[in-house]
Amino acid sequence: MSALCRDCLALADGEARRCPNCGSPRRIAHPELGALGIAHIDCDAFYASVEKRDAPELRDKPVIVGGGKRGVVSAACYVARRYGVRSAMPMFRALKLCPDAVVVRPNMKKYGEVGAEVRELMLSVTPSVEPISIDEAFLDLRGTERLHKAPPAVTLARLALRIEREIGVTASIGLSYCKFLAKVASDLDKPRGFAVIGRAEAKTFLAGQPVRLIWGVGGKFAECLKADGITHIAQLQALDERTLVARYGVMGSRLYHFARGEDERSVEPEHEAKSISAETTFDSDLADFASLRRELWPLCEKVSARMKAAGLEGRGVTLKLKTARFKLMTRAAQLDHPTQLAETMFRAAEPLLKKEAHGTPYRLIGIGLSHLSAAAGDQPDLFEPLGNKRARVERAMDAVRAKLGRGAIEKGRGIKS
Repeated sequence: MSALCRDCLALADGEARRCPNCGSPRRIAHPELGALGIAHIDCDAFYASVEKRDAPELRDKPVIVGGGKRGVVSAACYVARRYGVRSAMPMFRALKLCPDAVVVRPNMKKYGEVGAEVRELMLSVTPSVEPISIDEAFLDLRGTERLHKAPPAVTLARLALRIEREIGVTASIGLSYCKFLAKVASDLDKPRGFAVIGRAEAKTFLAGQPVRLIWGVGGKFAECLKADGITHIAQLQALDERTLVARYGVMGSRLYHFARGEDERSVEPEHEAKSISAETTFDSDLADFASLRRELWPLCEKVSARMKAAGLEGRGVTLKLKTARFKLMTRAAQLDHPTQLAETMFRAAEPLLKKEAHGTPYRLIGIGLSHLSAAAGDQPDLFEPLGNKRARVERAMDAVRAKLGRGAIEKGRGIKS
């Protein structure tokens, strides 16, 4: 049986509770782990987690995000949930259950910005991302094994670590073979969880669950089913589709198929990617220009490789920096001509970086290309022959790497001492 360590990302056989590689107890084992590729990712207590990230003194306290005493709870951290506080609960009731809670007014602009950062990381692993809300989405990672040199389960665990490390909030993952069960799985092991539901176990797992688990079965419909003597999915599994459709119309067909773990819906991306980017979080904060510049070049090469693989070029260069306090800064430059070349990106971003490298400690740097279009090849510029020479050098390096491997040739600035 395959098992994955969610901390060191080691993938090996065996059902040992702790990872033999790093000793972590965050190890998940499942016979279908390497064969599943549909995921649902949901950030944990998102609004409250963002507030705790930005105010570390709140880390161990019960936090409620919501309005005044006459308002309702928008979100509650897991500490507050132990007292029975839940989303949409009237604030007066929540404070009665948890009188020591710290109440924070919602800041939707901030949550939207952090949610966009999470979405950007999701899109870095697959273009097949279907957003459900500001902090959750379905992802289809089937066919990405060659790109990431790992099965989807490993890519998802790595993504969860990046969300936690680079953005400062945690996320839970559900992995399965269809959207319905991926969504169900993501709720099984919160917070900071990773749960798997495979094909072989799906019907048996569902049999013991209440009918409310099925997407689309709300309170009123659940009462309707209860009046007909149906409270658990096992009872739906005992009925044929014709009977269910005759009694419940179109919803009857959904009940029949979902009760058996059958869901043919595909992951529908919201839109085509508007940009391609790459970023890295440092082990220790960096403040000087030289150190930050060294980190910028390999990111430019990474974005360039993705642009070339996708047959795209762009003319908007965006530099991203995140301070030690998680404050996000972006600086942009517009190119005269669209490009997919790492050298062109680097030369556009370098002066932007120099302006911001004035002693502020940064924990992350990123680079991206936007205003994308189909690649026509970086066109020769009669007024910049040196730029044309750089383009030929980079194309020659690409040819060498394609034949001999990524590490076969490097520019001097890409070699770390």
